[in-house]
Amino acid sequence: MAVSLRDVRRKIRSVKNIQKITSAMKMVAAARLRKVQERVTAGKPYAQKMLELVEAVSPFAGEAENELLASPEGASGLCVAVITGEKGLCGSYNNNLIRKAQTYIDVNGGRAVKLITIGKKGTLYFSKRGYNVVNSFPQIGVNSPFGEVQAIADSLTGVFTDGKAAEVHVAYTEFVTTMRQTPKLVKFLPIEPPGSDEDADQDDKKYIFEPEAAELLRALLPKFVRNQVYKFLLESLASEQGARMTAMSNATSSAGDLIDELSLSANKARQWNITKELLEVVSGAEALASK
Repeated sequence: MAVSLRDVRRKIRSVKNIQKITSAMKMVAAARLRKVQERVTAGKPYAQKMLELVEAVSPFAGEAENELLASPEGASGLCVAVITGEKGLCGSYNNNLIRKAQTYIDVNGGRAVKLITIGKKGTLYFSKRGYNVVNSFPQIGVNSPFGEVQAIADSLTGVFTDGKAAEVHVAYTEFVTTMRQTPKLVKFLPIEPPGSDEDADQDDKKYIFEPEAAELLRALLPKFVRNQVYKFLLESLASEQGARMTAMSNATSSAGDLIDELSLSANKARQWNITKELLEVVSGAEALASK
């Protein structure tokens, strides 16, 4: 046969070693995903209450002046924050998000668009292709301090408040299930608070604000922004771990199928060797008998 039994057995050992690695990586990704989901669950009440406060105060704030509510005078251009992973081996997670972000960037200004990248994969991709990456950060981990989140949020708001961009958009991956993650691109700044003056006229007897609603809104918006950034980062981290868990599960299953195929090839090679030896013995016996 073209392939020796020794070579086939060597391949089987190699694939079994790879299968052990992918299985271990699947379990690690599952453990990290569980921790991220716990963080998301724990943070939901705070995020929901923050949203409710902004919704409640916004209608009463009138024409409140805040640097996060409107583009600075004279500002132009676009800034896009792209949140990818630090590592690969997570299927098409990074590629899907980068493709969506790049399509949007190319349509809306190309190399003139300012980029803030979070995650090594996105940073390397856009930097090598000559895009305008103004700042970059590593993706946060499960136990990263909130100071890292605040630094990313400050960078996003700084580009906007300094007048370097009229709008800031965020490209991230929404975690739906372990098997499904959806790349999304949302407008982040300027903030468009819900509610209207009409709502305030209808409900003006239900609330008494101290201090004034406009001042409360100015205090709430920076916290709201940081909370939104934290949400984007956690969603992306959960999506990455879910994608890696799925990819490693598929790799482990594929390795098992390949082991079965190689085992069949090894059995065929062993049977061929036995048949060959038997033929040699029979041929030798017939040769002796004919003398």
